[in-house]
Amino acid sequence: MRTIPYIDIRQTSPVHLVENHVDQARALINASHDTVGLLSKALSVVILPLGDHYSKKWLIKTGNPYNDEIDQYVNILRIRGVYALNLCYEWGCTSGAYNKGESVVLTRVLDWAFPALGENTVVAHQTGQAGDFYNVTWPGMSGIYNAMAPGRFAAAINQAPMRRHNKPFVLDWWKNRLNMREAAGLPPSHLLRKVFETAADYQEAKRMLKKEEIALPVTFVLTGTKAGEGCVIERTEKDAEIREIRNGRVCAANHFESRFNEIGYGWRARPIDSQGRMRLANRLSVDEIKDDFRWFKKPIANSHTRLVMMADAAAGKLSVMGTAGEKPVTEVFRL
Repeated sequence: MRTIPYIDIRQTSPVHLVENHVDQARALINASHDTVGLLSKALSVVILPLGDHYSKKWLIKTGNPYNDEIDQYVNILRIRGVYALNLCYEWGCTSGAYNKGESVVLTRVLDWAFPALGENTVVAHQTGQAGDFYNVTWPGMSGIYNAMAPGRFAAAINQAPMRRHNKPFVLDWWKNRLNMREAAGLPPSHLLRKVFETAADYQEAKRMLKKEEIALPVTFVLTGTKAGEGCVIERTEKDAEIREIRNGRVCAANHFESRFNEIGYGWRARPIDSQGRMRLANRLSVDEIKDDFRWFKKPIANSHTRLVMMADAAAGKLSVMGTAGEKPVTEVFRL
């Protein structure tokens, strides 16, 4: 059973993380070739160079603040797929905010189809102008998907449902990708990184995640340091709906629960069993939310699961476990 590395990069940068974990970064990109078996491995020969080309072009066009950093990743790793992976957004998740006494706890399960994520998870200790934070991440990823800033807040990204365009699934997917090419906002993971680097507290983080323009729809789950400081922020590119803690909890999977469902042709929930995962998250008792991860069970636990996490920003506590589906592949990291 592997241990999840703790890497202190407060005096350096995420580039230092890549420089010292080249094998893990390359393993992550190579694993993406095998997402759906031999077909994706064959298609990756064509798709990754194209994905890199258009991803790089879009990062430059939008003036992305992390573009130079990603360029350095490419120079270090010398492998195709780095630009594309940093704009990749194809996963499902189940997250929640639960009142626990005088504080609130973030629970997070990340589901992503391609293998090796669980085994290659690291905890990077980073800093920004607002203070330190712990980024649960992978070498070569510039954005933030799950993190905790002691004394400030914790947050995670859930993929939004897919916007419908009254077309078959593949054409809906392609239309959404074309729409993103015209977007000017930050990718959601880059906005979340900006928030961890610059937001002084829960309220400022909430305001930024609600107001700042983004490149595509997303759901953010955010917790603070006091009971009741927890919310789900459902986003489109320029609009937001916020669901606050009610009856001790607020949860999210990969479908919208807000008025966004009435927009246009509606939305396709992301697999696996978004509604079922949401129901279980809402049924969990607060007493079950412990870092022994006994609450990690079907359907929240499923064949795509790669990461399980709990974070308490008030206490500065973080627990992380890498998985391959429902099976743990790392020891539990505890801070």
